[in-house]
Amino acid sequence: MKLLIYSHDTFGLGHLRRCRAIAHALLDHRHDLSVLILSGSPIIGSYGFRARADFIRIPGVVKLRSGGYTARGLDISTEDAIAIREAIIYSTADTFKPDIFLVDKEPLGLRGEVKNTLELLQSRGARTVLGLRDVMDDPQMLAREWKRKTVLPALEELYDDIWVYGRPEIYNPLKGIGVSSKVLDKITYTGYLRRSSNPAAAAHDPDHADISGPFILVTPGGGGDGAALVEWTLRAYEHDPDIPHEAVIVFGPFMHVDLQAQFRHRVDRLDRVHALTFDSNLEHLMSIASGVVAMGGYNTFCEILSFDKPAIIVPRTTPRLEQYLRASRAEDLGLAMMLVDDGAYDPQKMARALRLLPERPRPSEANLPGLLDGTTNICGIVDQWFSNLPDRAAAPQLRLVAEDYQGS
Repeated sequence: MKLLIYSHDTFGLGHLRRCRAIAHALLDHRHDLSVLILSGSPIIGSYGFRARADFIRIPGVVKLRSGGYTARGLDISTEDAIAIREAIIYSTADTFKPDIFLVDKEPLGLRGEVKNTLELLQSRGARTVLGLRDVMDDPQMLAREWKRKTVLPALEELYDDIWVYGRPEIYNPLKGIGVSSKVLDKITYTGYLRRSSNPAAAAHDPDHADISGPFILVTPGGGGDGAALVEWTLRAYEHDPDIPHEAVIVFGPFMHVDLQAQFRHRVDRLDRVHALTFDSNLEHLMSIASGVVAMGGYNTFCEILSFDKPAIIVPRTTPRLEQYLRASRAEDLGLAMMLVDDGAYDPQKMARALRLLPERPRPSEANLPGLLDGTTNICGIVDQWFSNLPDRAAAPQLRLVAEDYQGS
């Protein structure tokens, strides 16, 4: 059995980490499965992968503030970069011959680069699946974007299923888009994707050697747009050096090196603050933290829920409202506290929130059933599909009753 996953990865770590989490959950569950990930992330090689999983790095493309794109690293036009990516994606699918093709977030890929591959695999009987995070964007913004990209016909004709990695009582990512009943019938809310830590790997990480005692983890995700979060946190510790818990700040691999240097200079003058550039085993740090301060991207939110950590979320509001919508809904439901970035970075306000953070309610106290059943439900869906393939039924020990996943 073969699963091909496409992740366009023009910015940050979110898409790659989500796809990797799904791949590992399925590989742990099924020993007859191989997974191949197509990704534009420049740091995909920094992550470890399970046996029977591999990746192909397609040329990177960076999204500009203007909304356009440029090739990452190569001195070629964006059009040529997209043409190369499209050719690699198509030839990989043609040769790998997956049973399932999972596309992350972008229904047609970057500038339509997976449309031909979707048509090829659909003609061969592969299952085509679109995976969407719980929140995409402000509905009006998303509707305009998808109209411009002619996405709705693809949802109608090129996809068999749509997985939403969340719960409908928290958010409906297609609200206000005007999709047809045919598309609505394809949607399954899987629940959020539960994460786990790897203490054994962390024990051999020299970056963890100096981390001891209770601490607050500060993570701006990939870091490309995380300067405000780090700035606000540092101002709080500079203003109130007696905040009870130490802070461990992980800048993220995409934070500009000049910014990192400026922040490290300030960190070096604070006894209770430590800094790392990047940690591929961030889950372990979160699992042992007393609380979390984050921007509120999808993967970080899943980790906050999975490790049941009290959290302060400081969402970005540009270029998308995704993080703000998720954070405000999480605050409404008692899953986290939200602080809105007003550009003032009042150190007293953040210091007060940091002092109270470890005593805040944990997400589990909101008592929302099925919140973290995402990977369990995906494994059940895939079991059902594979058991129905002719002459390729799943082994008896891997079969699961479909009813076990209904209503989860």
